[in-house]
Amino acid sequence: MASPQGLKAPLEFGGPLGAAALMLLLPATTLHLLLAARSGPARLLGPPARLPGLSELWSPAVLLLLLTWLGLQAALYLLPARKVAEGLELKDKSHLRYPINGFQALMLTALLVGLGVSGGLPLGALSEMLLPLAFVAILTTFIFSFLLYMKAQVAPTSGLAPGGNSGNLIYDFFMGRELNPRIGSFDFKYFCELRPGLIGWVLINLALLIQEAELRGSPSLAMWLVNGFQLLYVGDALWYEEAVLTTMDITHDGFGFMLAFGDLVWVPFTYSLQAQFLLYHPQPLGLPGALLICLINAVGYYIFRGANSQKNTFRKNPSDPSVAGLETIPTATGKRLLVSGWWGMVRHPNYLGDLIMALAWSLPCGVSHLLPYFYFLYFAALLVHREARDELQCLQKYGRAWHEYCQRVPYRIVPYIY
Repeated sequence: MASPQGLKAPLEFGGPLGAAALMLLLPATTLHLLLAARSGPARLLGPPARLPGLSELWSPAVLLLLLTWLGLQAALYLLPARKVAEGLELKDKSHLRYPINGFQALMLTALLVGLGVSGGLPLGALSEMLLPLAFVAILTTFIFSFLLYMKAQVAPTSGLAPGGNSGNLIYDFFMGRELNPRIGSFDFKYFCELRPGLIGWVLINLALLIQEAELRGSPSLAMWLVNGFQLLYVGDALWYEEAVLTTMDITHDGFGFMLAFGDLVWVPFTYSLQAQFLLYHPQPLGLPGALLICLINAVGYYIFRGANSQKNTFRKNPSDPSVAGLETIPTATGKRLLVSGWWGMVRHPNYLGDLIMALAWSLPCGVSHLLPYFYFLYFAALLVHREARDELQCLQKYGRAWHEYCQRVPYRIVPYIY
């Protein structure tokens, strides 16, 4: 199918061959990490100790559990929201509306899980179901992505994404053709971005903590830290849910396999890797070490939240007293670029905070294995790639003003290093 007029964009991820490779590599990596975390050697590199049979991967009951989880989160999404926000202007000059009730969904999920556990729900058993859960989630994501691709065939040209309409089926399936696929007011991309995967992540962590308590009498200090740090991160994302409406995922990328897999598989099953590792490979952690790790996480969170709050406040109201005194650069679009405060330190200070927190999440797992540091290594590569995409978009959008900003702020993520 030919690419619609005006929607052609440079191919990313190595084009169709790269997209096809990633659609094989990402599911295989997810399953490998799950197998490695529970194996004795816990090797990040090298083949797994054993390959599971189909009976270990496929379970109709687990598929039903996954669909029930998705249905629950969809029902919570449809509940009355504390606020309804408008997205950025689309090509047809319209604005989509989004319910801001992700934190509400997290709290209601916690209430339901708490009632279930008090009533005898064996939540710890979830830790033994991660492999088949990941497998059925992968299958579900492929089917879901196919349905999204078919839905995009009847979407208006104005509703298509700039990057997912190359005319190559494999590449467009991976990148996503439609920018904001919806049925009525239900926005599939926005729903998946912050709901089932993120909340599922902390639920898996909690199940691993409960399982550790059942096996060893009480959760370890390391497990408490990992659960606490990552719960803070998820809670922050859902509390500041409206901020996602200005991210590249929502404003630029189509909704295809790339984002669907990331939201529904990659996040819950690989971001919980540290807790998985600790269940099968307990690590000693004293109070001084724990306090130091807490300090590192606090520094990362301070940078992350400070940078994001400053950016969001400036976008909403440049006259706000907290940002009115910051130095800016005017652009041809009428907008202004922050060149002081957090955004005068490096071009992506929020990414710096993210990386520091990622390191803090891995440190409770000790230094005897590389496996629990997979998230940190992967996230560093992801942020470097995302930063390059951001830079290209900003250059195209702001032109000379972006060149001036880069001269004023030469470091991209880490001051004096990168």
